Amino acid sequence: MSSELVLWEKDEQDAFVTLTLNRPDKMNAMNQALGDALEAAVKRAVADPEVRAVIITGAGRAFTAGFDLGGEDFEMNAEQWREDIGANMRRMQLLHDAPIPIIAAVNGYALAGGLELMMCCDMVIAAEDAMLGEPEVRHVSAPPTLMLPWTVPMVHARRLMYTGDLIDGREAERIHLVNKAVPRDQLKAESEKLARKCARMPGAAIKFAKAALNHQQETSGLNSSWTYNRETTAILHASEEGKHWMGLLKDRSLKEFLDIREKPFKDLD
Repeated sequence: MSSELVLWEKDEQDAFVTLTLNRPDKMNAMNQALGDALEAAVKRAVADPEVRAVIITGAGRAFTAGFDLGGEDFEMNAEQWREDIGANMRRMQLLHDAPIPIIAAVNGYALAGGLELMMCCDMVIAAEDAMLGEPEVRHVSAPPTLMLPWTVPMVHARRLMYTGDLIDGREAERIHLVNKAVPRDQLKAESEKLARKCARMPGAAIKFAKAALNHQQETSGLNSSWTYNRETTAILHASEEGKHWMGLLKDRSLKEFLDIREKPFKDLD
């Protein structure tokens, strides 16, 4: 298995690349190194005139399980959280603003920050058995970009944000969280078919269509909603409840932490 954190695979026929998040032993949880590698790979793709579309997927059984909860001290004050969230926002913005189409091929878990990464892509093909959601709300956390209300009707955004429930790819398709759900063994072919179609389009057509669509979101308040979410999330993490959960994360193993978090919901999920 390659030691590279993001695998780069250029298609032999069409002008697209597949970027594979490559921490399968950690369910592709995003730490600083993986974040840096993905950012570099996306910038490389954007700068390459022979790349006109990008697929992002994950190695193993996850797209990405979100931000890595192990090995870091999350006991920070509001200002430190504001800075940390801002760095994550910048990376998500890179995907959102890239002048070429980015397609998420969701092969397994897409959780928390991983779901946000998925939603900052232009289009999404998901495996029918993929699991998606914002479970971090159960330990007094919140997403860094708050893309759900820009992606699905508010009633569905509220359910996922209020409960931390996970939904499968079929349900994600039904509520328009993803474009299409397919059997897992068809995911690669379906995502590549979409990438091929984009790669064969006139490049300027997609570039300026994306600029116009992004501008529509911006004039509707996307940037201010991200900024407001940054502030509320920083305050949330620095609250007494937030400090309690971050202390648990520091003092317990990740398995113990997740067992404590999920215990109240065992008979409801």
